[in-house]
Amino acid sequence: MKKMLSAIAGLMLSLLPLMATELTVSSPDGNMLVTLSNETGKTTYSVTYKGTPFINASPLGLNTNVGDFTQDLTLSDQVKRRTLDETYSLPNIKKSQVHYTANEAVFVLTQKDKPALDVVFRVSNNDIAFRYTVYPQRDRRSCVVNSEATGFVFPQGTTTFLCPQSRSMVGFARTMPSYETSYSLDAPMGQNGRDNNGYTFPCLFKVNDKGWVLVSETGVDSRYCGSRLLGHPDGLYTIGFPMEGENNGNGTATPGLPLPGQTPWRTITLGESLTPIVETTVPFDVVEPRYEASQEYKYTKGSWSWIMKMDGGTKYDMQKEYIDFSAAMGYQTILVDALWDTQIGRDKIEELAKYGAGKGVSLYLWYNSNGYWNDAPQGPRGIMDNTIARRKEMAWMQRIGVKGIKVDFFGGDKQVTMKLYEDILYDANDFGIMVIFHGCTLPRGWERMYPNYAASEAVLASENLYFGQGSCNNEAFNGCIHPFIRNTVGSMDFGGSTLNTFYNANNTPNKGSKRMTSDVYALATAVLFQSGVQHFALTPNNLTDAPTWAIDFMKQVPTTWDDVRFLDGYPGKYVVMARRKGDTWYIAGINAQDSPAELSLDLSLLPAGTALSMYQDDAQLKGSLTTVKLSKKQQLKVSIPKNGGLVILGK
Repeated sequence: MKKMLSAIAGLMLSLLPLMATELTVSSPDGNMLVTLSNETGKTTYSVTYKGTPFINASPLGLNTNVGDFTQDLTLSDQVKRRTLDETYSLPNIKKSQVHYTANEAVFVLTQKDKPALDVVFRVSNNDIAFRYTVYPQRDRRSCVVNSEATGFVFPQGTTTFLCPQSRSMVGFARTMPSYETSYSLDAPMGQNGRDNNGYTFPCLFKVNDKGWVLVSETGVDSRYCGSRLLGHPDGLYTIGFPMEGENNGNGTATPGLPLPGQTPWRTITLGESLTPIVETTVPFDVVEPRYEASQEYKYTKGSWSWIMKMDGGTKYDMQKEYIDFSAAMGYQTILVDALWDTQIGRDKIEELAKYGAGKGVSLYLWYNSNGYWNDAPQGPRGIMDNTIARRKEMAWMQRIGVKGIKVDFFGGDKQVTMKLYEDILYDANDFGIMVIFHGCTLPRGWERMYPNYAASEAVLASENLYFGQGSCNNEAFNGCIHPFIRNTVGSMDFGGSTLNTFYNANNTPNKGSKRMTSDVYALATAVLFQSGVQHFALTPNNLTDAPTWAIDFMKQVPTTWDDVRFLDGYPGKYVVMARRKGDTWYIAGINAQDSPAELSLDLSLLPAGTALSMYQDDAQLKGSLTTVKLSKKQQLKVSIPKNGGLVILGK
């Protein structure tokens, strides 16, 4: 009888849904382990690296208008697993050839014995990407995601390197948020940014003395909103959606999904040093192109008058002078900034484009993103947010040979705004036009998703150096942040590398703010700040008033790269990186500390005995170009003074 009852019980258990309380997926090298757990109906994940906790048990789940998928969940032990091994080429990111290997696991969450969510994890040696798949519920084939439980719980003692989200509809002409606030470094956890608005991606954390973690997202397009990170007590940070007031209240703050539907990827990059952070390609590894390129797009260098001459410089004769300057530098473009529609006019723009073509120089034209959710008076307005007007304008640009556009003043991360970014890019591709965004959100895998995407600002960029001496005083400090945080996840259109001493039209003393960094610093940031398309803050007078070695370097510095190596540094203090173009390595460094950065660089990426061209500063920030040979030990001792720079070329 007992044997019969045991057999019946065993049969009944075998018929019940298979459940698990703990499941794992590891990196290909076995160092990183992601563990999913389910207790009392709530699902969490945790991350260890070489056995050390980097992310403690953190919540998963979505709350939607067709079901609350944050609780009463069951974790099935039926896990779909596969190995990913992919090689792809992308000319406009930090590495032109990428080999991506990862282990993927699809974890199934059910609710009341019905499919609720899949959580897909892809784990490579230093990167994690995960996202949700939401399934139809009853007769519902669409849903609104009211909130995400998705979180990241860091060990106690972790410090933060974060950029606070601004309030909506503030700043110049009510154009914010635009990812242009100042970072707080080495700050404690438990805060939630300014006015309790959280933080913009990407977000960097130092896990005590164990290592570093970078949190961001990728694959965001018209099918979801952009998100931010919200701080809570006890080391918890959660995904937050846009603020209701963004874009003057237009559009919903919560995203909608078709069912079945997928959310964007949340990404985690971690390691014992900053090397995996600086060198990561995960924003591009897990996304796919949204459409095919209509042509082969060229990534170029150019000049722009606005940074020194402001709105008043957007005149025909001045832009003609900058075409001549770009031609003299061997550059392929100029950027004609705001107000060209009224201060130059369309007929004269056509003349300017024709003149530039004769010099081998094409135009980028500036546009306001919209006409109904910001107060910015600069035009052209009301074109880029209207499909009919936009396509008519782009047909005109194609006819006269315009190479690209710079679209400004977006002011929000709502799904409707993400759709506008995508619509602009998609239409521009039809007409062979490249796109730069300013006053905008962070790019989230867009270099691979949109083949005519050029770059985004999404940073306190060079115009702030013109606007105030305080920004000039802090230039090196900020410059030592971006290679570790903002620029790790996407092209950053900074518009820098200034060789003027003074930020004014004629480089004259006692007018405008004064640059505190050296000429070598300017050269170094041309290498450190990665963007496939660059419009440098150089001016025609630099042909005669800047050192010849500096101008010669700026003539030949690449804007696209084949490889990247992190050599040394700490956010906000100093940074040294190496980028390779072809067989030439460009090693660049800058320093923001009060004392010189005395470093011994490991240059084993170059053969012993290599002749190195060294651009370096003395204690008075006077730069020079010398040649040295790399020692047999392939070590090189260098000194970078405060506000100074270093550039080394070798092959």
